[in-house]
Amino acid sequence: MRKALAIDVGGTKIYSAIIDENGEILSEIEKHATPKTFDEIKSTFRQIIEKHEDNVDVIAFSTCGAVNNQNDGIVGSTGNIANDYPLIKFQELSDKPVYVENDANCAAWAEYKIGASKGCANSVMLTLGTGVGGGIIVNNKLLKGKNGAAGEMHFKMYSDKRRKCSCGSWDCFEIYASGKGLKLTAEEMLDNPDVTTYDVVEGVAKGDKKMTDVLNRWQNDIANGIIGLANIFDPDCIILSGSMAEFVDTNRVEAEVNSQIVTTPTKVLKATTGNYAGMIGAALLALEVHNG
Repeated sequence: MRKALAIDVGGTKIYSAIIDENGEILSEIEKHATPKTFDEIKSTFRQIIEKHEDNVDVIAFSTCGAVNNQNDGIVGSTGNIANDYPLIKFQELSDKPVYVENDANCAAWAEYKIGASKGCANSVMLTLGTGVGGGIIVNNKLLKGKNGAAGEMHFKMYSDKRRKCSCGSWDCFEIYASGKGLKLTAEEMLDNPDVTTYDVVEGVAKGDKKMTDVLNRWQNDIANGIIGLANIFDPDCIILSGSMAEFVDTNRVEAEVNSQIVTTPTKVLKATTGNYAGMIGAALLALEVHNG
């Protein structure tokens, strides 16, 4: 059985593990805090790889930021990691083949191969967290776009400049469907700048009508974004992952989406591959590409 050393790179944490071609995690999952500087990040990668590379066939990175279509470098990073991180030359880190892919794309691939969208030739995965990530599969292949940056969830929801998004534009899907989006919705509806997402969730659990209305407005924004995505991609299913996905009533959202889309009905499902979907997807992709 062929194996990959999978390394998942986020703005605050780096996870690593050895994973086989069935998506099984074979080793202990190691965790490192993401260093603040380019040199320290590179040094951390080298330490992880040197420890394990003799026991694997390929090195697989799941990373924040957009990844090029050659899967060997980053073409656009995020604001929560060292500014020069995109300059890293991944292949120089090991004598073994090195494969790199965006973390949301990796997670979408993990769901497609062994998770909630298994058997679905066309799917869209949304990762709902502090922001919103996206991975799109069309005809059993990842949709990458001309430079590898496809799947960014920064399309317009409104046109009246209500909310400034992390991308610098206004009123993107991300700033409404994310955890931050839920907080802003709560602030607006309750006229309370100190309210938190935890307050909303606790209030809903206690049957608080105002908090329930906040959560429903947030879910409506998620549904409206999915309606647009479903009309464009006509997917078999939409997969919701990430820390905020657990608060979404998928049956409610699916019914709302299917009542409005002009394409064929779709399913709205929660991801099943868990917190390590990025590592699993990276390993599966890398082992498919480097199959010799």
